[in-house]
Amino acid sequence: MLLSGGLFGSGGGTAGSSGIIIWIVILVVFMFVFMIRPQRREQQKKQDMMKTMSVGDTVLTTSGFYGTLIDISGDTVIVEFGNNKNCRIPMQLAAIAQVEHAEDAVASAQEEEAPAEDSAKKGFFKR
Repeated sequence: MLLSGGLFGSGGGTAGSSGIIIWIVILVVFMFVFMIRPQRREQQKKQDMMKTMSVGDTVLTTSGFYGTLIDISGDTVIVEFGNNKNCRIPMQLAAIAQVEHAEDAVASAQEEEAPAEDSAKKGFFKR
């Protein structure tokens, strides 16, 4: 009975197919909003990060190593790892996961030192 006159019945052929089309449209919109759009945002952020890189910036590679940019040429960068000046490795630009600009690092270090100096002046750390 349910199959003959209900949702799958032959009496409502156009209503059944239009319902399926509506669900497909809803599914496509859902996928765009929750999957494709956020991925595009992340790609745009990474492209912006790559454009603002300069020599002297500290970078984190996709393999988890921190280093300093020595040279940028096209799609290839040379990264210096550690204190050993002889450890310079060329790699692809896409292998960089994060960038910390040299100016930002200096500014954040100064901000961290300032509150400690102010509280020491006020006498909070007197013994």
